[in-house]
Amino acid sequence: MSSNSALNRRLLAIRNHTTTHLDQADGLVLVLPRGNRVSASVTTNAQGTVTHLRLNKAHFMSYRIQSNVSLALELSAIGTRYEGATKHIPKSNLFELSSPDSIPKDITIADTWAAIYTLFTLYRTQEHILIRLTSSILNTKELAQYLALSGLGRQPQGTKIPDAAENTIFLSRAAFWQGAGTTGYHSSGWALTPATVFPALPAFTRSDMVIASHPLRPPKPRAGEVLYRRYCSAVGKSIELVAFDIIGNPERDSGLSDHMAAFHKWHNDERVNTAWGEEGSLEAHRKYVEGLLADPAAVPIMMRWDGELMGYAELVWTKENHLAPYYPVDCPVGDWDRGMHVLVGEEKFLGGSELWLRSLQHYMFLAEPRTNRITGEPKKSNALMVKAAQTAGYHVQA
Repeated sequence: MSSNSALNRRLLAIRNHTTTHLDQADGLVLVLPRGNRVSASVTTNAQGTVTHLRLNKAHFMSYRIQSNVSLALELSAIGTRYEGATKHIPKSNLFELSSPDSIPKDITIADTWAAIYTLFTLYRTQEHILIRLTSSILNTKELAQYLALSGLGRQPQGTKIPDAAENTIFLSRAAFWQGAGTTGYHSSGWALTPATVFPALPAFTRSDMVIASHPLRPPKPRAGEVLYRRYCSAVGKSIELVAFDIIGNPERDSGLSDHMAAFHKWHNDERVNTAWGEEGSLEAHRKYVEGLLADPAAVPIMMRWDGELMGYAELVWTKENHLAPYYPVDCPVGDWDRGMHVLVGEEKFLGGSELWLRSLQHYMFLAEPRTNRITGEPKKSNALMVKAAQTAGYHVQA
């Protein structure tokens, strides 16, 4: 099997895990990070087919696909004899976005982002989607500026754009998943407590295992803070990443938080201990977590499916981690590179590991836009973890 076909399978797998189809009774497409539900329904009339989008059953936008207008986002061919003649760049049909029932009104930026999320969920094979904001949306200039300034959209360039494609915008899937158009614009994104970019300031770490200069790291998240949430249509559930809470609620937890109890239970499971080797007493496990909480270069988190604890992860800054010396000579560690150590504690959640792996890496890239690379170091004998990582887009280097 060729490497290209293997790569295509992996890309399609990624798209399939971030998409859905209108095959549910209520037309559910996705659940937004704050819990709002987006559904879609289709009607057909003399003017064609229209898809209506609803947010918690309230109609907030519609779109119509103009299949007679299609355009490719050309870049390097512009201004050459190949402009307009390239065949290898996928084309997008034109999606005309309108207000509910075409009644003139303003559309909020948050609702526009929700509509974009819906389009990229439904049309999973399109890297770019060509849209036009119709006159029924009264604040088209505001929304067009939002798309341009955030990087979510760009206008077609060149001299051979057909008249039918005037006043159009290409939406970018890559920009969307990088968080463009979220922080600073609305609070509907996956990072539930987004922070501004932390300044680059010098710092130094000296320990038994590491001597390294590196940037100063931002403060740790609050215990129990939900850092990230994303709906995964492949399983119909939302993955949550939560900052480790070692104390919990004293009145409810009797001195033992849910996180600490689960951590202790999981590490004394033979399956987990085979990979981690941290079997031990509750006191030993408490000291282990306390050490991580005191380490500026490590963030211990718990993972949940729809609120139910399922796994644990340690997110680390690679420069201050023992992993750094093992980077290839021709691939030096970047200032903002990160690593992770992960486990699935509950056996019923062992399947679909690539879903939460993608969510972990998505969160780390969102939390620090300067991060270029994320590394894991599972045991070579842990075949299931290696396979899940490869499915999630990781590259194996022995």
